[in-house]
Amino acid sequence: MKKVYINATFFTMDRENNIFENGMMVVQDKSISYIGQYSEDKLTDVDQVVDLHGKWVLPGLVNAHSHILMTLLRGIGDDMLLKPWLETKIWPLESQFNTEIASVSAQLGILEMVKTGTTTFSDMFNPNGIDSDEVMQTIGKTGIRGAFSHTIFSLGTEEEQKLNIMQAERFARNYKTVADDRLTTMVAPHSPYACTPEALLESLRISKENNLMIHIHVSETDYEVSNIEKCYGFRPIEHLRRLGIFDQPTVIAHGVLLNDEEREILKQHDVRVAHNPISNLKLGSGIADIVSLLNAGIKVGIATDSVASNNNLDMFEEMRTAALLQKGIYKDATKLPAHSTLALATRVGAQVIGMAHTGSLEINKKADFITIYPYDKEHLQPISEAYSHLLYAARGNDVCDVFIDGKTIVKDGTCLTIDEEKVIAEANRLQKTLSR
Repeated sequence: MKKVYINATFFTMDRENNIFENGMMVVQDKSISYIGQYSEDKLTDVDQVVDLHGKWVLPGLVNAHSHILMTLLRGIGDDMLLKPWLETKIWPLESQFNTEIASVSAQLGILEMVKTGTTTFSDMFNPNGIDSDEVMQTIGKTGIRGAFSHTIFSLGTEEEQKLNIMQAERFARNYKTVADDRLTTMVAPHSPYACTPEALLESLRISKENNLMIHIHVSETDYEVSNIEKCYGFRPIEHLRRLGIFDQPTVIAHGVLLNDEEREILKQHDVRVAHNPISNLKLGSGIADIVSLLNAGIKVGIATDSVASNNNLDMFEEMRTAALLQKGIYKDATKLPAHSTLALATRVGAQVIGMAHTGSLEINKKADFITIYPYDKEHLQPISEAYSHLLYAARGNDVCDVFIDGKTIVKDGTCLTIDEEKVIAEANRLQKTLSR
């Protein structure tokens, strides 16, 4: 199938930040075969010409760290610090999950993601006690692209910990390439504080044997850093380095508390960082200095974390918050300008999670893109400053259409792959079954 998209402004988010007004994009099957200025020559031998009526077109957004199975926990456990929030709210509630709850929660989270412009994400969830096959099949039907991780914990009895690692290994192997190659896996030891060194080494083994990235929470709070240093004699980054974790491609979520020496370690090992500004603010964890990370040459992606700590999955809000925070803490308005921040939520974010085949509108990249119709939106006027508006004014609900692998997932604001009314009704019913 060969489609040509015309009459639009294309924000490619390539390295040169090319923008094509009155541009044209050709999609051959699942990939982009041409992007540039309008050309009559490109209209030959096509199956369909799609007039976008002046819309803005940009790559689908990339959410570098999330927990979609926690979507039913939105609004539960507000105004708490991370440690008591996890131990008294989140983990006890997650222990009550079954396959139905997990599937509906995943659908609700993905519904919110795609309708607000996210086409690719990296997720960490705890599928203990649920049918992973059913949940992954459900996720696959939504059409989204993503990397999923079965979380490894050092909780419970020794036998329970062994079972957890065995299940994580099976999950990583079984779902490495599914849903027409849209879904893959990572290996996710939860964190240095929730995993023993033995569990971390097992995670490293699974990662190496299956050629998968590692996804782990690191240096999120003062308590974590001081506790790891007390237990092992080193701060979290050095602790993980000594265990060899960074010998494998790794993305760390948060990185709120990093010093110059730790940033140098991350740079040397090409460790990437998923920055979760709103979640870190809401949980009182702090503000990550991502300007220093970027200046050190470290790849940084933008992420929402879970709706239980955010409380939404709107990447437009997330990247705007990321930019404003850096300007504020540096007292320098030039930090993280629009084009740089948008890159973190698209092309660079895709690199962070090992999916460089998406994230920008370039030849041979996946046809993952979104559209915004600005002309009926007062907050996007005057339209001449579109790049600025995309960061500082746009909202997730401005998204009109969403395409993944060239397939229409959202059309005129309506998701075509998820029964919205059914999922919302089921989510409200199932949340009431959880004992708080």
